[in-house]
Amino acid sequence: MKIGLIKERKTPPDRRVVLSPQKAKEVQMQFEDLQFVVEPSDIRIFSDEAYAQQNLHLESDLSNCDVLLGVKEVPIDSLIPHTSYFFFSHTIKKQPYNRNLLKAILDKNIQLYDHEVVTDSLGNRLIGFGRYAGLVGAYNGFRALGLRDRLFSLSKVDDLADLEAVKKELDAIRVPNIKICLSGLGKVAKGAKEILDHLKIRQVGVEEYLSETFQEPVYTIIHVLDYNRRKDGEPGKISEFFLDPAPYESDFMRFAKVTDFFIAGHFYGDNAPYLFTRKDARHPDFKINLVADISCDIDGPVASTLRASTIEDPFYGYDPQTESEVAFDAKNAITVMAVDNLPCELPKDASEGFGQMFTEHVIPAFFNGDLDGILERARMTKAGKLTPRYSYLQDFVEGKE
Repeated sequence: MKIGLIKERKTPPDRRVVLSPQKAKEVQMQFEDLQFVVEPSDIRIFSDEAYAQQNLHLESDLSNCDVLLGVKEVPIDSLIPHTSYFFFSHTIKKQPYNRNLLKAILDKNIQLYDHEVVTDSLGNRLIGFGRYAGLVGAYNGFRALGLRDRLFSLSKVDDLADLEAVKKELDAIRVPNIKICLSGLGKVAKGAKEILDHLKIRQVGVEEYLSETFQEPVYTIIHVLDYNRRKDGEPGKISEFFLDPAPYESDFMRFAKVTDFFIAGHFYGDNAPYLFTRKDARHPDFKINLVADISCDIDGPVASTLRASTIEDPFYGYDPQTESEVAFDAKNAITVMAVDNLPCELPKDASEGFGQMFTEHVIPAFFNGDLDGILERARMTKAGKLTPRYSYLQDFVEGKE
């Protein structure tokens, strides 16, 4: 079997890769019928020479590979017909900006496997960059705090070598006496928690957080039923909420009244209540003045997120009174960090972490007849058609919705 590691061609450039040189060599030695070939790249975090030093072949023409592995969407004019790809297509939610990409994949008779839907039999995602989004997002939030309030100056993650260097930067700062609220239970929230714990900020329970004042910085982690409640006053159930959130309304304001810094690391499902609205943000009791929106749902559950920001210009301000964007350090503004490609700032660590997951969960499926159905669940297209699991995208592809 011949697997190609493709050059990332999306703009802005992404330096990540599915497998590092060391990991690719390790996997190739583990499976004797496997050969990796690497498309030369001048932007990848690992140099061509690093792959060559592991005795991995560099080839510009990957058309004879069985599978091609990438990270971001492949531009339409770079797609190789009649082959198989693994990458994040960003199409499963009917994202309109990638309709033409999915159509081209079908037209070119490409088998598309999407990293986002590599799941176990219960539907749990097995691979992703969530931890690194959480790590960088939380760090960027503190960087915004230091710049805005002139407390300290943290380097941009993009200018640092790796996660170790990121944590070394944090060792030099002192966090003021603030209350931090982190939403979520998944990999994103766990990555953000890693930063909070590295800073030795004390974690407290929800009730303690809501009712007490502290002489030190503290944080709490909130889950779905902490910031949502049933409209009829009955006790809520998580399983019920995920099946149908319609009977629920936001209960986030109780946190907004006592929080200085909100880190949004939750997954926002369709039709779920907004955490806070623009009206909520205007309320005299609304205290949040800094939001690191790692989830980054535009004009959605976090009202201050008007747009995605960029690695180059990560911060802006939201004026609750005018409901408009202002400078990130403007008086009475909510400072917003809403970069939507955070893992790109830690390309080395993110690539190594992703490669470990891909090696554990996906590579064996190529050689064991897809025993656990990993490939079948992740395959979106085959023989020029959507597979049954993704047939709901047909009208989207045809432009009917």
